[in-house]
Amino acid sequence: MATIQWYPGHMAKAKKEVQENLKKVDVVIELRDARIPESSKNPMLEKIIANKPHIIVLNKVDLADSKQIHAWKKHLTNDQTTVMTLNSKQPKAMKTFKKELAEYTAPIRQKWLNKGLKHKAIRLMIIGIPNVGKSTFINQFTKQKKAAVGNKPGVTKGQQWIRIDKNFELLDTPGILWPKFEDKEVATRLALTGAIKETHFYKDDAALYALDFLGHYYPDYIPNQYAISPEEMNPPYPELLMTLTQKMGFIDDYEKASERMIKDLQDGKLGPITLDRVEDYNDGAMMDE
Repeated sequence: MATIQWYPGHMAKAKKEVQENLKKVDVVIELRDARIPESSKNPMLEKIIANKPHIIVLNKVDLADSKQIHAWKKHLTNDQTTVMTLNSKQPKAMKTFKKELAEYTAPIRQKWLNKGLKHKAIRLMIIGIPNVGKSTFINQFTKQKKAAVGNKPGVTKGQQWIRIDKNFELLDTPGILWPKFEDKEVATRLALTGAIKETHFYKDDAALYALDFLGHYYPDYIPNQYAISPEEMNPPYPELLMTLTQKMGFIDDYEKASERMIKDLQDGKLGPITLDRVEDYNDGAMMDE
């Protein structure tokens, strides 16, 4: 599998700006992709956040495995970190999130009242990797089109303060990756979920990884979507990819077939998928049924 790297100049600038603005905010909201709760964590930002009040929001839950979401929420929650789950495209879900956010920030307001401070808006900073759904989240949060939305990484390139209401102000930041992916699996999972620009990885490599993963965890997804028999959903996966290429009508153009399968995975057409398995990060912990 080829090495995947993508760290354009605006991300380096954004990292510096996040560091500079952190002292101006009261709470950091970190959006992660619910399909990759660990791989979508930026270790570079984790160090910058340090002890700042921190909420992890697992976004795009409609595309992820519900059992894994439940297990990941339990795994990531601790005394310092609160974890919330969300499909930011759903107004009802955003309403619930706002209620949870108000409860989370109530102690901060009480602390200000105890000090005799006048009412002021709590300042939030939203961070995350590219294409994790920050712009959609902001637009639903503010009920206005404050942020540019695109189903590709790198749409937001600058920072902006957005007033939500009398209680909250929010600093939007561009999606930021880190300079070097040490783990090739993490890089491939980022590519499969749309966090890395498609021109920076080989689609057939990513598709072969997906076929291997789906064959192990979700063996019915490929046969159901592309009308192959369950018996065909077996290695060697390069041969399976060629079979799928023909089934899709691309003759021998496996690059187009790979692109199609990756898009179907990203759009949720294959079914709900979680690529980061909590049991791999939690010492083999069992999930609740």
